[in-house]
Amino acid sequence: MKSIALIFCLFILTLVVDAQSPMTTSQHLYKLLFENDQVRVQEYHLKPHEIEPMHSHTTEGVVYVLTGAKLKFTIPDRPPEERSATAGEVIWREPVTHMVENVGDTEARAIVVDLKATAKH
Repeated sequence: MKSIALIFCLFILTLVVDAQSPMTTSQHLYKLLFENDQVRVQEYHLKPHEIEPMHSHTTEGVVYVLTGAKLKFTIPDRPPEERSATAGEVIWREPVTHMVENVGDTEARAIVVDLKATAKH
């Protein structure tokens, strides 16, 4: 009976961690630059061979790449995917839960803009 209770608790804990924002799971990788009720703007740093744990971006956003890097993205129920980011590149990001690993030899630096609300026209 204790085993079943332990497994259940671990399952619930995993669900809670999976739903957390990167500002909670990886504070040391993000520096808050600006925030209001529409957007959150952060500077992001991921050192070579460093791993950002599983986290969720619950809204759309834009990533502006400051320094090129080679990254591996792991999304639940999909095979890991390596991508190269180029300095000056702008990337649209849909809501996603993922883990990021810097598999290259350069620090990944970016400006991350998370949208909080739909823009009104």
